[in-house]
Amino acid sequence: MRTRLFALVAGAAIIAAACSSGSGASAGASGGTGGGTKVRFQLQWVAQAQFAGYYAAQDQGYYKDEGLDVSFILGGPNIDNVQAVAAGNADIGTAWLPNMLRSREGGTDLVSIAQVFQRSGTRMASFKDKAITAPANFAGKKVGSWLGGNEPELFASMVKAGLDPTKENVIKQNFDMSGLLNGDLDVAQAMIYNEYAQVLEAKNPDTGQLYTPDDFAVINWNDVGTAMLQDAIWANTEKLNSDAEYKDTATKFVTASMKGWMYCRDNPQDCVDIVLAKGSKLGASHQLWQMNEINKLIWPSANGVGNIDDKAWTQTVDVALNTKNAEGTTVITKQPDKDAYTNAIADAARDQLKDEDTTGSGFKPLTVTLNEGGA
Repeated sequence: MRTRLFALVAGAAIIAAACSSGSGASAGASGGTGGGTKVRFQLQWVAQAQFAGYYAAQDQGYYKDEGLDVSFILGGPNIDNVQAVAAGNADIGTAWLPNMLRSREGGTDLVSIAQVFQRSGTRMASFKDKAITAPANFAGKKVGSWLGGNEPELFASMVKAGLDPTKENVIKQNFDMSGLLNGDLDVAQAMIYNEYAQVLEAKNPDTGQLYTPDDFAVINWNDVGTAMLQDAIWANTEKLNSDAEYKDTATKFVTASMKGWMYCRDNPQDCVDIVLAKGSKLGASHQLWQMNEINKLIWPSANGVGNIDDKAWTQTVDVALNTKNAEGTTVITKQPDKDAYTNAIADAARDQLKDEDTTGSGFKPLTVTLNEGGA
């Protein structure tokens, strides 16, 4: 649960968001498969279903089948996961796309090689009686945001609705939903796979029963048109262009990882069990909810899993370039160059998986029942 993106300081906050509800686990490395080309893969946060496809690829032997010995380097609130790859402390990593773009503009040599999430998982949630169903309704309301680099989608939506975010009551919220539940906020930021589940795992004091989706209104940036691409796989640009072995390793890593995500699409409960066995501190029902929602962010992948869609890329760049944050700055100050992303690696990976269902056109999500506290 964590994901958010952009300033270097925001990097930690973002990670915290994207990974959002902190589990209290510390950063570290998680075992390789033994034998083969060693690959150090930098995660954004601790073990959870947000990264289930990678854990499944390891558990099912897909990395080993590609001749790779993959170890996971866990993220955390004090870990700059983008810088870890830029500095050579990891070989390949995953992070929200805007975070990588900001780092690249700052001088790091990174390139996005596979776009895992095809849709943004960020939402704004409110109680239905607040009648907040569109960004225009934020006017005069107490609007919660993690800020620290997590606000571009929100601020872009407000500007689009004719509001000035700097003149509205935008309040820095905790990385949980306590502000919404206790009435300090009228509307709060939430990842659909994490914080939103938290409100559904809480009891309604008026009924003594858990809240249900019928109690809330949810605004989806994918519908509003200000969504930004999130979890992507990225690598070192210079090495991709000059080191044939590194390029081959990156292709094999993406191939096995995409196979892992397909496994989690078709076997969500198995993938939850795999993640729980890796030491996740989140409850079983919360993790199943997260796995299901993560699958919805990936599938269907109309152009094939891992493809970086030009339209979604352009929208992400436009928001990053033109939306000022709470400090009055933008995520990036100029258009990324043509080397900021490539579909060549993901295309080559899907060629290796041509007998597999790489689009998930028939994907059907589960109906998940959450337990109190996510247990």
